[in-house]
Amino acid sequence: MTVNESHKSIWREYFEAILVAVLLALFIRTFVVQAFKIPSGSMLPTLKIGDHLLVNKFIYGIRNPFTGNILIPIGKPHHGDVVVFRFPKDRTVDYIKRVVGVEGDTIQVRDKKVYVNDQLVEEPHAQYTTNFIMSAAEGPRDNFGPVKVPEGDIFVMGDNRDNSYDSRFWGFVDQRDILGKASIIYWSWDLDTPFLSFDRFATIRWGRFGTIIH
Repeated sequence: MTVNESHKSIWREYFEAILVAVLLALFIRTFVVQAFKIPSGSMLPTLKIGDHLLVNKFIYGIRNPFTGNILIPIGKPHHGDVVVFRFPKDRTVDYIKRVVGVEGDTIQVRDKKVYVNDQLVEEPHAQYTTNFIMSAAEGPRDNFGPVKVPEGDIFVMGDNRDNSYDSRFWGFVDQRDILGKASIIYWSWDLDTPFLSFDRFATIRWGRFGTIIH
């Protein structure tokens, strides 16, 4: 083998290794796990602005990445799951909320309290920032429904109930638009601090690393 042939062989090995790594990364991101960053406080106190988490894309089944249709079913969303999905009003944007209702459920909010199939739901994760009760005529935040969740859809709400733009305002989420279930926080810091500032590193929330999302 000549020197040139040897160099070509080495470069070919590098190229093949990089190509395999890229394809593997794309496969994992498409079908297994994806990183997601929390940009707003709609899921406080469960998730803070600046939390970085991993989303399990495999848990509900293997999907066609273009249509969202389930190719190999594994499971369905359950009450209480924290899910990432394409926002129905703008599918280029990803949202994260908690599943409150699944297909067939009747959902109603009365004076901030959530009822599923006429049963009051205990919600230890829910946060309310004001005692003021908004009437249904003023908006759907505190009094809403009842509505029945259609087949193939879910009803979602943010844990920060007084400050969440969710299914109360814009409707249901098609299960085909669910990207996965939030599983674990792998990084967290304050996004309001300038990125190139040493102060940003002082805001790292070490205690949140490895937190399982419930």
